[in-house]
Amino acid sequence: MNPAASPLEALRPIHAAPPPELWPPAPGWWLLLALLLGLLVAASVWGWHRYRQYRFRCQVLHEIDYITNSYSNDNTSNYLAEIGVLLRRIALRRYPSERVASLTGGDWLQFLDSTGGGGAFSNGVGQLLESGPYRPRVDNAVPVTELAALVRRWAKQNLGTAA
Repeated sequence: MNPAASPLEALRPIHAAPPPELWPPAPGWWLLLALLLGLLVAASVWGWHRYRQYRFRCQVLHEIDYITNSYSNDNTSNYLAEIGVLLRRIALRRYPSERVASLTGGDWLQFLDSTGGGGAFSNGVGQLLESGPYRPRVDNAVPVTELAALVRRWAKQNLGTAA
């Protein structure tokens, strides 16, 4: 070694550290993976639930249309009975059965009004649902469009906010 040379020249060059290995990942990556999987499962469950609600809502609205389109003056009591059964199915799905299952007559109409009917079941066209299905023939033709609109509005309000 040359005594006149600088001591820094005697040092070896600096070597970079080896790059970190990709496997196994650091604990933070495992935590992130678990969080993402949890979010994926939660989003899937939520999406499936929303799809089932939407599908049931569409089926109900189509059934209202089908029942209304199949109405004739000869089957008035059948029409009113089918609409009543459909309303009962919706109510049993939406509300606890202890609250809905035993309701009949005026109490049933009051329940429908309190859950979105706005008085149209007890005081309006919805009154036909109370005794109409049990009469052999209703005196006048049923105002089908009004009753269907009322049932549709009540169903939409009780089955969610989708189209």
